Order: sequence, then structure tokens, then C-alpha cells
Amino acid sequence: MSAPIDLPRWADVALVPALSVVAAFAVAGLVVAGIGEDPFLATRLLIAGSLGSAEGVGFTLYYATDFIFTGLAVALAYHAGLFNIGGEGQATVAGIGVALVCLYADFLPGILLVPAGILGAAAFGALWGFVPGYLQARRGSHIVITTIMFNFLAATLIVYLVVNVIGEPGVTETRAFARHAVIPYVHEALRALGFAAPTSPLNFTFFLALAVAVGVWALVYRSRLGYAIRTVGANPSAAVYAGLSPARLIMVAMTLSGALAGGLAVNEIMGVQHRLLLEFTSGYGFVGIAVALMGRAHPAGIIFAALLFGVLYQGGAELAFDMPAITRDMVVVIGGVIVLFAGALEGLFRRLAARLVALGAGLAAGRRVGTAGGG
Repeated sequence: MSAPIDLPRWADVALVPALSVVAAFAVAGLVVAGIGEDPFLATRLLIAGSLGSAEGVGFTLYYATDFIFTGLAVALAYHAGLFNIGGEGQATVAGIGVALVCLYADFLPGILLVPAGILGAAAFGALWGFVPGYLQARRGSHIVITTIMFNFLAATLIVYLVVNVIGEPGVTETRAFARHAVIPYVHEALRALGFAAPTSPLNFTFFLALAVAVGVWALVYRSRLGYAIRTVGANPSAAVYAGLSPARLIMVAMTLSGALAGGLAVNEIMGVQHRLLLEFTSGYGFVGIAVALMGRAHPAGIIFAALLFGVLYQGGAELAFDMPAITRDMVVVIGGVIVLFAGALEGLFRRLAARLVALGAGLAAGRRVGTAGGG
């Protein structure tokens, strides 16, 4: 068994993921070349489609908003030693919470209704995260199995409610929310200020996502609760010895994780769709797993990883339009390769990062010696 590789914090958070991304794009380039297309042109089109225009940036940040929330949800549970793959189901149930508030409490003014809708999403997502946490903490059920099951239960629940209870007759969606029950688009705010802004689904939930990321950082790294959660994740036996309750902290972590996943529902239901409809999560809950892995479960890393996947989603759509031989499925493959490299092959890139850090340190030391000798 090889000894663990110790890296500086910056190298662990930034260099290792960067190496895995470069390797993933190199492999993707080989795949593109294998079907007879120019990988450099494909990369240029991918970047131009996602970052080359104001509209493209708007779509990229809109996708990144979803991925920030789901990535934070996975990361918080990960710090407690839990692998929460139920973000899809937690966001689905959170969407039900949003819809119930926005449909049946729309007598409230917007200044109260919008925060109430956000809290509804967080509460329903938290409940859907708490139950698997309780089952693991008190009944010994494995969190991976229960969160998978709860994804299917959430999908069934939303179908029943939309078709039979709160949906419009003949369609699989609810009526539209009141105008004061939605989160404004960024382009509307810019136009109101006199700026020309193209239409995009980017709304002010993006800024909420950034604020939540800062809050998660403060919770995990600057609070007693966060320290307790990390202690349980690192060594449950040591946590018990220190007087902590692993069962309680597991339930707390999963509850908070589910609440974070609810941010996906806020962005999609209150920010874009303005009604509850089936399958609004579009698999973004599962993308959050990749985002958390890429971001090393750190909020700052998750933001950058979410932006990367936002580029892939938006740029991939434009790429598939400009180069029909490259389908959206191939973009999904690129994301899968990134997950493979960031997760299963992490040790390979940690070794490479360690060599690069050592090489850099050696060159820096050589320059210092040369400078001292010359002086």
C-alpha cells in the first residue's frame, strides 16, 4: 500500500482538478478527431457558444446556478462522511414546496411571497433529506440505497400531485404563478436600468447561490457545527470520544443537504418556469455529484466546477448545432470522463500534481541560490 500524498491546500483544491479537466478534454479531443472533426475548432465553438456573447454567458450562469446548489448539497453531506445521491429527489420535492406556497399563498405581497417560496423549497427539500439521514442514523440503512429509492419516490409523488391534485386539467403542469411570485430575470433588471441585455433564463437566484456558497463555507469551516460535522465524517469514533453524537450530526447534515438541493427548484420553478411541471430537474441533481467531486467539496471549488459544467451544457448545445456530428450525448461523455478522472483516477493526478509542486519548489530554490550567489 502506497503512502498518502500530501499536497499544499492550493494544489489539492486547484491543481489536481485542473489536471483532470485538461486530461478529460484531451481524451474528448481524441474522440472528436476519431469521428473526423477538428477538435480545436470544436473547442473554439464550445467556448464561443458559452462565453463568447452576453446571451451565452447568461445561459452558462443559469446552468451554473443549478449546479452550485446541487454541488453544495453533495459536498455538505460528504463532509459528514455521507454520499448523498438524492439531490434529484430532494429538488423535486422542493419544487412541490415552491408550488404550494406560490399557488396558495399568492395573496401575500411579493416582498413576503418570494422569500416564503424560497423557504418552502428549503423546508420540503430538507424533509426529503432528513428521512434518509434518520434511517441511516437510527435504523442502519445505507444512505446511498435510501437516497436512490427516494429519488424514485419523489418522481412518483410529483406525478400524482400534478396530474391529480394541483395540476391544470389536461396538462402535466400547474397554472402559472402570479407575477409577484417569481424571481426577476437579470436581463429585465438591466433593461430597466437602461442597458441593452439579451434575453436569457439567468435570474437573481444566481446571486442567491453565491450567497449560499459563502454561507456553507462559513458553516463548514468557521462554525462549531461545521467542525463537528467534519469530525464525524473524518472519524466517527473520535467524534464519540469527544462527546459528539454521530447520529444527530448525520441527520443534521442530511437535512441541510436536502435544503441546499432545494435551490435547484427555486432557480427552475420560481426563476424560469413560473409553474410546477414534471421533470424540471433535468438530471441536474446528479450533475451535482460531479461538481462536488471536481470542486473537492469546497464551496469555492464548487463555484468554479459549476461554471465549467455550465460551459459544457451551454457550449455543448451550440456545438451540436454548429457541428451536427457532435451530439449532446458526446458532451455528456466529456462530463463523464471528468467525473472518472476527478474521482476514480484521483490518485494518478495527485501524483502528477506532487511532481509538479516539487519541480516548482526545486526551480524556486535554485533561483534563490543563484540570486544569493550573484549577490
